Amino acid sequence: MSDILARLTRDQWAWEFLRRNPDYRADYGRFIALWRALEADYGAPPNRDFSRWKQDPRAYGPLPGTDAPLAFTGERCTVDDDRVLLECWMGAKWGFYKFPLDPACDAPAPDALSWRPPPADRDIDAATRVDIHFDLALPLPPQLEAAKFKLVSRTADLRRQGHAVPHTVPNQRAHWAALLRQLDGLDSPEPALLQAARAMVAGGYRDILRLADTAVDQN
Repeated sequence: MSDILARLTRDQWAWEFLRRNPDYRADYGRFIALWRALEADYGAPPNRDFSRWKQDPRAYGPLPGTDAPLAFTGERCTVDDDRVLLECWMGAKWGFYKFPLDPACDAPAPDALSWRPPPADRDIDAATRVDIHFDLALPLPPQLEAAKFKLVSRTADLRRQGHAVPHTVPNQRAHWAALLRQLDGLDSPEPALLQAARAMVAGGYRDILRLADTAVDQN
């Protein structure tokens, strides 16, 4: 594993998969071309003439040829008539808050990344799902202890079966690195790994953001 990959944070891992998404790369190319055209006409932030900028229809999403509505989470960056500024439309589509990053950017600084909360709906692997019920007519403390014991026991069972539970950035790092090598053609193609890698690029990168943002290992 390269030194760079060994030191990536959770947010940087998510970016490594998104920046390999061909649709994101195409969107970014169209976005930055529009942005530079707007800067040429109205100046670059922070010195742009925003009163004129916001009157230009090019300043708003969606990108030309993209009409599908988006499910927004968090800030929308709207103006008086509820139109969404183009940079915020990009963020809503791909899952981040800050100005869209160039997909050529490798391991951006932490302050360059600000991810939106991942979607709430998610398919849960049946092997890792545990349903726990409580009877509110009975005292809660013993039920909580029983639930804790059930969770700890199930986690131990899964580990014995070879599952890395719970997933963490450190215990997934080698797997993610293998997926990137598949995407970049650095390893011989393995159908299962390549399929998993493409799923991460297509949107699975948002699941990385569900993990704890733990400190990078220093060893």
